[in-house]
Amino acid sequence: MIVKLMPHGFKQILEKVAGEKAPGPSPTFSVFHMLRAIELIAKKAIGRSKLAEELAVGEGAMRTMINRLKDAGLITTSKLGCSLTSKGLKLWNEYKTVFGRKVGIGKSELTLADYNFAILVKNRGHKVKSGMEQRDAAIMVGAKGATTIMFRAERLIIPSVSDNIAKDFPKAANQMVRLLQPEENDVMVVGGADSLIKAEYGALAAAWTLVNDCG
Repeated sequence: MIVKLMPHGFKQILEKVAGEKAPGPSPTFSVFHMLRAIELIAKKAIGRSKLAEELAVGEGAMRTMINRLKDAGLITTSKLGCSLTSKGLKLWNEYKTVFGRKVGIGKSELTLADYNFAILVKNRGHKVKSGMEQRDAAIMVGAKGATTIMFRAERLIIPSVSDNIAKDFPKAANQMVRLLQPEENDVMVVGGADSLIKAEYGALAAAWTLVNDCG
């Protein structure tokens, strides 16, 4: 299956590749594992065993993931490991225009767990409603929850919690601005979990709810 990249279509493409049915048991990975795999492959060629270790998935799941990415024309494999094709690189660059900085963060007044991970989602503040959708998405992938923060009119806002985080939670506000450098209408989602990898997957799942192919 070769997929055709469309403008702002990376979400649809990855969900299709991750969700394709295959003979045998259901795969033990999600679109977020696949996205993390592409991120690692984009940095440098990497082998299957190392990918499985980094993603915290089994060898069988990793093999299935690699086969699907190859069939979609997004990666190639060689003795050096997995590498992105031109289509894979285009998808990755498209992803980065929406998902900006991402970083593990320390505890603050707003963190939810021992391990926390934050992702900046560019120009998606208008997609946020109550923040519950993001929290629920994070919990579904094994995180303890997620906090959704908007940057609007030069202020950090959490729906139904604070309309000025700099005033109410100054330590958290300083941390988020310093690490993620938000601009007008950006969103920051912070996933919390009992491990850093689960916190990252939680943040990805929360951020994923803010993206569709129409912007």
